[in-house]
Amino acid sequence: MERFGFVGLPNSGKSSLYNALAGGGALAAPYAFATTEPNVGVAKVPDQRLDRLAAMSSSKKVVPASVQFVDIGGLVEGASTGEGLGNKFLAHIREVDAIVYLLRAFVDDDVPGPSDPLDCLRVVELELALADLETIEGRVEKRRKAAKQDKSLQDTVVALEAAYALLSAGTPIYRGNLTPEQRRLLREEFLLTNKPVLALVNVGEDDLDRVAEIVAPVGAELGSQAEVIGMCVQLEAEAAQFEGEERLEMLDALGLGEGGLERFIHTAYELLGLRTFLTTGEKESRAWTFRAGSKAPQAAGRIHTDFERGFIKAEVIHWDELLEIGSWSKARDVGKIRIEGKDYEVVDGDVLEFRFNV
Repeated sequence: MERFGFVGLPNSGKSSLYNALAGGGALAAPYAFATTEPNVGVAKVPDQRLDRLAAMSSSKKVVPASVQFVDIGGLVEGASTGEGLGNKFLAHIREVDAIVYLLRAFVDDDVPGPSDPLDCLRVVELELALADLETIEGRVEKRRKAAKQDKSLQDTVVALEAAYALLSAGTPIYRGNLTPEQRRLLREEFLLTNKPVLALVNVGEDDLDRVAEIVAPVGAELGSQAEVIGMCVQLEAEAAQFEGEERLEMLDALGLGEGGLERFIHTAYELLGLRTFLTTGEKESRAWTFRAGSKAPQAAGRIHTDFERGFIKAEVIHWDELLEIGSWSKARDVGKIRIEGKDYEVVDGDVLEFRFNV
């Protein structure tokens, strides 16, 4: 399961976001370091396609795709030199697949800390860059020595040296000029700033009509290097305590429209190039996560390794076409189920049945 790590200054809204996604469990308090140990939770990826297919099939069980997320204690200026909780706790998110920056943009006299999201971004990026610098400082020379014996390591040494130069200047790797291949070579180092980034600007409930205006400077600063969205995390957390129609009524009452939580989850999901294929039947309808560009056998392997190992063929129809026809059996009868082989590249929204033999 893909994992996201939440990083932000104290009181930025990380624990409230965790509670909104997981349905509670994290202490959200108006003082620094309420979170001293990491909270790990799972969020379902909302998907109306799955719900409609389940209704069509009268499925007894509905299983959405999921992502895992880790909420750690607040990061403060000087963490790399031991301030606050220091940077050791960042080890909890070194192995996540992407990082979510929580950037505070609300003013509350009872909650300490900066309320300018650009100030928050500056501190977070600098401290993560310094933490990464500490990680690779001792590794560069070791790799240089190893590369004298193993010439295949020379490209890795060049990538490390380029990363070291960036980090020494306080620049995160994802904001630098490293090539995609150099960034790929650095994955084995588990560097925090070499991961995809989603910046969430947490606005106050009185600023819901100014979200775009408040988010704009952060978007301009990060450009194409990170995804940026804005929402009021506290109100989303309050609405998340309800389900179904009650949640929709609460969102409407709070002036949130359809809410920002689903948009956040989908943005985070797509940040990693994740896509969804679906299976449906009377017993179960389920959403399965796969990487964009995956071939049919790889997608089959998301269900079970035997499906990939013994892959024969995939029966395919797109979800909206299947809904229009009304059932899998009818679609097969009218010749709308396609037969695809091992070279078929699965498309987001495909409904699949696999044939395999092991």
